[in-house]
Amino acid sequence: MHPAVGDRRTLTARAGVLGLQGDFAEHLATLERLGVEAVDVRRPDQLDEIDALIIPGGESTTIGKLAQQYGIVEKLRDRAAEGMPVWGTCAGAIFIAKDVPGHPHPLASLMDITVERNAFGRQVDSFEADLDVPVLGADPFHAVFIRAPVITRVGPGVEVLARTGGSVVAARQGRLLATSFHPELTHDERFHRFFLSLGKS
Repeated sequence: MHPAVGDRRTLTARAGVLGLQGDFAEHLATLERLGVEAVDVRRPDQLDEIDALIIPGGESTTIGKLAQQYGIVEKLRDRAAEGMPVWGTCAGAIFIAKDVPGHPHPLASLMDITVERNAFGRQVDSFEADLDVPVLGADPFHAVFIRAPVITRVGPGVEVLARTGGSVVAARQGRLLATSFHPELTHDERFHRFFLSLGKS
């Protein structure tokens, strides 16, 4: 059985969601449904108390500015270097990318990808799509895209997990995960399970 659909013994026990801005509550609720202790992270010292971190969708400029202001960026880099899994969804994917052309505020610069902001258009251009994601199994993953970015470049150590219309919308680099869409807005928990299994691999 793939760890993405494994039982709780294959999942990280205590996961955090960066709660500075965005749809962090939906991620926290998903973690709780999975039986994982969920922590609303708003201070750098809390990063020492968790085994994995999700950075939610929202406004990437605001997330970056607040994370820098509260001293979270440097601490996050240290914890990621120690092997803590980090997952960025939508704006979170922008925040963890090493290269985002024209981005005005600090980035964590963790993952060797280039991300283009608002690549599919404005809020009115939001859409949903069924994605083929082999690491999650045979069934398609129904993804929600809201002012979504795309991954325009992946480094040599980055694995592409999913595409839509030829554009890369999910990728993994070791224990780092980036998705352009919002898995927390669906009832499909496979991406959360997959992420929580990274710390056990």
